[in-house]
Amino acid sequence: MQREEDTVRRAQRRDPEAFGQLYEEHFDRIYRYIVLRVRNQADAEDLTQQVFLKALEHIGSYHYRGMPFASWLFRIAHNQVVDHWKKKSREKVKLLTQDEMAEAGALSDDDPAALAEQKLGWEQLAAACEQLSDGQREVISLRFAGGLSVAETAKVMGKREGAVKVLQHVALKKLRLILRPGDGGANG
Repeated sequence: MQREEDTVRRAQRRDPEAFGQLYEEHFDRIYRYIVLRVRNQADAEDLTQQVFLKALEHIGSYHYRGMPFASWLFRIAHNQVVDHWKKKSREKVKLLTQDEMAEAGALSDDDPAALAEQKLGWEQLAAACEQLSDGQREVISLRFAGGLSVAETAKVMGKREGAVKVLQHVALKKLRLILRPGDGGANG
């Protein structure tokens, strides 16, 4: 942690070698997180570059508070992905009716990404996630869209693994209620 903190401080002083080191250390994880969320390599490459451009532009605003630098990068990445899907949904909005969702099959109880794979509209999934707390939304993004383990998610969020498991359990339960057709959630 101390080495990373020193590297970030050097990058904040506009040391290109230090920022390059941060880029090399974090690029793969940020890219994997994004490609799993957007499911398009070209878009993921563009968004990953945007994440690091934003990080470079705003690195002076980063303050080390015992949290890994990666958590700050993942927040930027999360915001880039959300903006990406908002733009995509404006370009091509296709929301399914309750009947169409029922025809697509039962909703997965365990994986929000599976909901999207079952042709649930991205806008509906995003709207459902908006009803989660910030912590729940972040756990869902990191665990299922980013493919991180509970331990990795806990490290990025600066929480204990038990807290991450609780946030995940509560978030999944809430998403099931919101997204289940005919139960009076966001679709009813």
